[in-house]
Amino acid sequence: METAKKRILTGNKAMAEAIALEMERDSNVFVLGEDVGKYGGIFGSTQGLIDRFGAERVLDTPISETAFIGAAIGAAAEGMRPVAELMFVDFFGVCMDQIYNHMAKIPYMSGGNVKLPMVLMTAVGGGYNDAAQHSQTLYATFAHLPGMKVVAPSTPYDLKGMMISAIRDDNPVVFMFHKSLQGLGWMDQLDASVEHVPEEAYTVPLNKAKVAREGSDVTIVGIQMMMHYAMEAAERLSKEDGIEAEVVDLRSLAPIDRDTIVKSIKKTSRLLVVDEDYLSYGMTAEVAAIAAEHALDELKAPVRRLAIPDVPIPYSDPLENFVIPGPERIYEEVKKMMRS
Repeated sequence: METAKKRILTGNKAMAEAIALEMERDSNVFVLGEDVGKYGGIFGSTQGLIDRFGAERVLDTPISETAFIGAAIGAAAEGMRPVAELMFVDFFGVCMDQIYNHMAKIPYMSGGNVKLPMVLMTAVGGGYNDAAQHSQTLYATFAHLPGMKVVAPSTPYDLKGMMISAIRDDNPVVFMFHKSLQGLGWMDQLDASVEHVPEEAYTVPLNKAKVAREGSDVTIVGIQMMMHYAMEAAERLSKEDGIEAEVVDLRSLAPIDRDTIVKSIKKTSRLLVVDEDYLSYGMTAEVAAIAAEHALDELKAPVRRLAIPDVPIPYSDPLENFVIPGPERIYEEVKKMMRS
């Protein structure tokens, strides 16, 4: 008897499929943003939607983030479920008033009487030489601000499941997808951007980290590309050095899953946190603080952090590769930890 072939999707197709399934299930779901219609989103996250649902439910907007995010907030307040795309997370500066003084605060300031069931999805990440204004992740910027759920899925399976969960959630959700994990033909396609994704609708929780690799000697906590780089480093550590690293895919930034982090630290007694955001005041500091508050007595070595130094992300390929942590730096950092 032949085994049925698994259906393989890229990250962008998994996202587009999730949105399509929810648009079919609920007529209140609609999409708006720049180039989300005929173009299908510059990172492919709305590919094919306008052909299936028409221009009334997939709205190409003018280049005015304040206007269309404000429109999404108003629609959500009236019971719709908009999915708005902020093309690059770096563009948050032109519309942060709508995001943080309205989207994040209206449910609280109304005493819960006004719900805003909306998704703000946005592209993050560097690695392909798009310079300082188009290459940031800014995870901590949004995770720091109360009133919004913030997620950063790392796999096509999670991109689909967490998008469905985000659309169904009655709270505003910031959905950060990494460009390099979309599987686009015009970028270097990574193995990590392609995965088996079930055809049916399913959900992945918005508040749970995932242990991507079991280990006993050191915990590596990563987000998106850093999780995949950690996996590469972990395999090398195992083969060359006999060091078994446990890799935790954080994936939910707000709320953060403290239990999974602490459980892993208590198991391995060492912690390395790797982030594509800036080092100061970032997610690495938050995870390190969790370790200090809840598992300090379990640690055999000081917590170590790898992240982008506090400089704008360079355009130059060698300089960009220098500031963004990769598998080699993770490998070397773990070796230092084990020696200490």
